[in-house]
Amino acid sequence: MALATLTIASTMNPLKPASSSSSSGDESAKLSLNAVSWKRRVFDMGIGLLAASAVVCTPLEADATRIEYFATVSDPPCELKFVKSGLGYCDVDPGFGEEVPYNELVNVHYTARFDDGIVFDSTYKRARYLTMRLGMGKVIRGLDQGILGGGGVPPMHIGGKRKLQIPPELAYGPEPAGCFSGDCNIPANATLIYDINLVGIYSGNRKE
Repeated sequence: MALATLTIASTMNPLKPASSSSSSGDESAKLSLNAVSWKRRVFDMGIGLLAASAVVCTPLEADATRIEYFATVSDPPCELKFVKSGLGYCDVDPGFGEEVPYNELVNVHYTARFDDGIVFDSTYKRARYLTMRLGMGKVIRGLDQGILGGGGVPPMHIGGKRKLQIPPELAYGPEPAGCFSGDCNIPANATLIYDINLVGIYSGNRKE
């Protein structure tokens, strides 16, 4: 809107063209000065409108972009199976490689949502996978069980994609998490949905 206003205003000319027979040098100079002054006021007004537009629109546009972006990296829906611990899982793609190793670093891409669909974290946004160690309590229990397997959940295979529904007891429980300056990214007792892509085994693992 501001851009359109600025374009229209800057192309309009409120000065009537003077005939060459009746114009004097002084009058031409005054008209030139008035034109410059008028254009400057229009330019300043346009800049002000652009700034105001940025203040009003940027948060909404950024939020819309965020939602649209993460929607593009969501795995298709699948029917969840629930085990005794309360964890729900389903395989979107079983994978092609070996089983995920215990106590080794693996590379994982994920998108994490609340159960209402709102995204709170994603490796895709950062354009790099996360390297994590499984089975040693380095991640929330729902990810350990959901990726490494156990308790009725089969282990993932390299290249596999799995959707996990993690209850609060296997996530962050009754305490909020991801807090900074009093603002917490994850509320208490939150159920979390993870779309997991097991990219591969970390190449820097120590060789026996």
